[in-house]
This record gives sequence, C-alpha cells and structure tokens, in this order.
Amino acid sequence: MQLSSFNYYFALFSFVVVADWVDPDTPSSAYTTESYVPRVPNLPPTPASTNKPHRRHHFDDDDAVSRSPSASPSLSPSEMPSTYPTSTPTQSYKEFKIVFSDEFNTPGRSFADGNDPRWTALDKNDYTNDALHYYSPDNIRTGDEGKLVIKSEATDTDVIGFDDVKRKKTHVTKHFRSAMVQSWNKFCFTGGIMEAEVTLPGKHNVGGLWPAFWLLGNMARHTYVGSSEHIWPWSSTMCTAKSRNSQLISGCANSVHYGMEKRLGRGAPEIDVFEVQPGPIKANEGVFLYSSVGQPFMSASFQVAPGRPSNRPGPGAWPGPGQWYEGLKSGNNASLNINFYGNYNHFRGDFNPAISDYWSDAISYNRQLNASYFKNPHVYRLEWDVPTNETDGYLRWYLDGELVLGIDGTGVVAAGLGSEISSEPMYILLNTAISKQWGFPKKCPDNCPCEKYDCNSAEWTETCGFSEGFCEMMKSKPEYEINWVRVYQDPTNEHQKVGCSTPERPTRQFIEAHEKLYKTVDDLHPLKGIQRGRGTCNPLLENESSKDACGGSERGRCTAGRVCECNAGWTGPHCLAHAGSDPIRYDQPDKISDLGFILPAVTPAVLVIGICILVAMITGGVLWRKRFDGWSAIPDGAPLYKK
Repeated sequence: MQLSSFNYYFALFSFVVVADWVDPDTPSSAYTTESYVPRVPNLPPTPASTNKPHRRHHFDDDDAVSRSPSASPSLSPSEMPSTYPTSTPTQSYKEFKIVFSDEFNTPGRSFADGNDPRWTALDKNDYTNDALHYYSPDNIRTGDEGKLVIKSEATDTDVIGFDDVKRKKTHVTKHFRSAMVQSWNKFCFTGGIMEAEVTLPGKHNVGGLWPAFWLLGNMARHTYVGSSEHIWPWSSTMCTAKSRNSQLISGCANSVHYGMEKRLGRGAPEIDVFEVQPGPIKANEGVFLYSSVGQPFMSASFQVAPGRPSNRPGPGAWPGPGQWYEGLKSGNNASLNINFYGNYNHFRGDFNPAISDYWSDAISYNRQLNASYFKNPHVYRLEWDVPTNETDGYLRWYLDGELVLGIDGTGVVAAGLGSEISSEPMYILLNTAISKQWGFPKKCPDNCPCEKYDCNSAEWTETCGFSEGFCEMMKSKPEYEINWVRVYQDPTNEHQKVGCSTPERPTRQFIEAHEKLYKTVDDLHPLKGIQRGRGTCNPLLENESSKDACGGSERGRCTAGRVCECNAGWTGPHCLAHAGSDPIRYDQPDKISDLGFILPAVTPAVLVIGICILVAMITGGVLWRKRFDGWSAIPDGAPLYKK
C-alpha cells in the first residue's frame, strides 16, 4: 500500500489506536493504562539521561573497550554489599493505549504451527540450558475458565533429529514434556508496556520447574540455536573493538545488506519479565547465604552483550567498586541476583575464539515470592522506553504495581562497552522449562551420578538427582495459567512501533536469506501460513461456541461437508482465533522492481492493443494448425500415386 507523505506521517502517530492485534474480548477498562514512576525516598532525584548522540559513536581506541575477555571473573566479594534504595511507584498521567491483547477466553484454541495468528507452540526438542523436556503443542490449550494453560508432565518423547548444539543427528529420549508459545515473526513491538496476569505452576517449595514470561529480539528464534550465535543477546549499535569480531552484524560494517543501515549494529537482546525458581532454600542459607532473597523467587533481568570483559564480580559475590552497573533501582523484597551475572559465549567452529568469544551480562534482581503466587493470579509488568539520540531509555519491572527493578539506560551506556537498552523489535514468549540448571540440587547426593533424570524409572540412579518432592509433584501435571497478556504504547511517541521488521530495525530480509537457521530440517519454511477454516466440525452444534461448532455463528459455520468456514475477522482451523495484523506493514515483500528491473511505462490503450494482437496471433496459429489435422508428409523418393 502506497501512502502519501501526509498519510504516512499521520499513520506513524496514530497507528497505536487502530492496531488490529486487540482481542475483542478485552474489557473496555483495559484499553488504556498509565506508566508508573518510581520514587526514591530521602534521596535526590536521578540525574536526567544524557543528551548526546552516543548511538553513532565508533570506538577504535584500545582504551575504549577491552579487546579480549578476562580469563576468569573476580571471585572476591566487596567488604560490604552495594546498597540500592527501595522505590515506591506512583501513578503518572501519561496515557498508553492498547496495541495487543489476548484474553484466552475461547476454549479449545490450537497453537500448533499454522493454527494461530498470534502464537506458535513449538513442536521440537529443546537443546538449550541442559533442558530435560520436549516442547509439544499438545501441552498447551485454552481451558473452559478462560485461561491459557501450559501443562508439564513426566512423559517420554523419543527424539530423532538434528542436535543444534552437537551439530549432528541424534536419537534421545526426553522424559518430560512441556510447552512454549512464542509470537516470533508474528507480533513484535518496540517500546511500551507489557503485562500479564498469571498463576505459577507447581509448588512454591519444590524446585525443578522453570516458568518464564519474557521478550527476545526478533533476529533470534529461541531453541533454534543457530539463529542466536553472535546475535544473542547483542544490544549494541556502535562499532567497538569487541563488536568488530564478536557481533555478527556489527556497527563496523560499511556495506549494506538485507535492508539494514550501514554502521549500525544489530542483535537480539533478552528481557525477562520473570523467570521463577521455586524451592525450599531460604534467604541467608545455602547458595543464598549472602542474599536477602531466597526461594521461591522471580528473577527480573536484562541480558545484554557486549558484557563486561574483565573485573567482573564472581558468582555468589557482591560487586566491588566499579565492577557492575550504576543507576539500578530496587523495590521492596528485591535484591541483586548475585548468583548469576551472565555468560561467557563460545561457539564451536569459530576460527579464532580469542577474539570472537564474548561475555554477555545479566543485569538481574530477584524478588521474594511465597505460596500465594502459585495458588492465585498476580500481575507482572514491564515498562520499556527505547533509547534515542536524546535519551538513553529505561526498563522497569513491577509485580502487582510494586517496583521490582529499574534500569536507567544511562547507567548501561556509562559502562563504556557500547551496549544499551534494547531498540530491537521484540517478541513474546511464555513457557515452562525443566532443567538441571534451575532449582535442582546444587550438589549431587552421595553415590548419585546425576546423569539421567527420569521420574518414571525404577532405578534409584535415575531419580536421585531431583529436588525432594519433585517427582511426586509431577504426578499432578502442574499447570502454568495465563489469564491475559496485554501490550500498550504511547501514541505520541514515534519511536514506539508495532511490527517485527520496522524501518529503523528491519529483520525480514535477513530472516528470509537465512531461513535454515530459523527452522528444523523437516520444515519447508520457519512458519506455516495460518489455516483459515477447514477444521472438522458437527453441523448439529450450530448454537454452541465450541471448537466442533466453529466457534458459533459469530465466528464461523459448519458446512454440509462438515468443515469450518470462518466469518470475517476470525481464523484458525475452527475459527476460534481473532485475526491479527500490524496496523502499518513497514516492510512489504520483495517485488521484481526491487531487483532493479522496471517494466516500461505504457498507456492502457497501448496495453489493450498489444494484448489483442497477441491473442489474434495465438488464435491464428491454432486455426492454421487445424487445417493440417490428419495430414502427413510424403517421404522423399516415394511415388506420388500407386499404379
């Protein structure tokens, strides 16, 4: 669609109001929200963000950024933990309008690839983070109570496929099954407010489950490991000594490819609204000996690269002077996550790991939870302001309206690494993982090999590595319940956009050129087209709103052939999903003119005459050929007639 210059700029400022990702079941009271402003009592206000165009600086000086990571992090804690003031949110009068929502009110929805316009439920093995589970679309559903339900269970899945980490075909058996939905390459947004009301799965005092609600840059697709290499979790637009060799699309590149801007680094940072770790270990005990927060806790994190290459705090230790980021604000019952400061990233096959390896940082706080969060719904919220040439942006996390963590982008920039608050289009993920890295005993019990984890095994050696009570809990097939997910944006802020490929941060051409990184070997393309109707149904149930009735007369109808036919605005095999689309499609599919070939301009009259001449020539040829039907040539030398 071509827009006049007036309409184009009008659309930029008004698209939030007309976004088509809003679920019609969303209550009118939820169509707007206000941002929270954290106040720090008894302290002077935080200095305003720097007014400098830092996003186009290019560092080539050795002193600007270290060229190689430290061999090992610092293991010595400071004498005294850094003190971070608590904050209390107060309502401001900045109004944000809804741009996306899913209320999950319709039971029976399917999220398998090609069945839903917003979400894709993975059907693949997870090779990341020592995962013990297989992600199956059968383990996620919308229930009768109007909630999205992710079920985890101790069930075997035989997996024969390509191991993204080992880079070879393997045959493994995963003894747990769970689910993940992601809006990758469907719905993305840049800046705004996102929140969800959820009830956590399992028991608050039994470790082992890993429920999460998070965002990831569209350049990487989670669990598709190849798409993340030297992409995750980069959030650096600059050219630095480290990014030159470690960032796949760095700010040092002078050439332009895939519609991207030259000398502008790209990546896929990660924002974890929460990762929850249940368990029985209390604050100031065990691995939380030096922390005021113990299990169960939610971890709110911004994972970003490049990270600090040297003088890093060690796991379990509080940062010493100059070892960590400034400008962090903590809420009540929250504490710096001293057990995880980030990752050292190394990839097989890299030619020169000494210069291509890199640290990524996890700027993370843990917030104390209790049994209530596993029994009752609570609201988790993220506020994200995008950095510009005038401000450095911010991230703020809230739980039931109370501040958990605030990150001022100026503190990230001031670290001098070239990293910043995310400016990438990001997509939503909801999942429950099961990993021996998360909530399992830190040390294996005596005589336990901790090599196999199978709750259904009769062998003690395959059950001894679990947290106490885990296998008993898994018999109930714990469920992670999401009541709704909503995203809001400021209609007056031109930097906040809806779309997975925006003018400032395009992703479409890169993904299409590297499709194999975003799919399995069995997939034709990373995502299937959305099936609209054609699901089997029962025409006798036309007055119901069930799956078998195609969602009822409002959504669709069951034809005489016993398949669903969807009404306008509804889609999916059984017409249960509200159709969604970006209000402005910034990055249209390629046309032949994009290759430099432009058809000659002709008037309509000339075009009609040309078509008529072509049709006449074809018709004449056909008629001429018919005159010789049944005729065959006389061979050379043959008599013209018989005697």
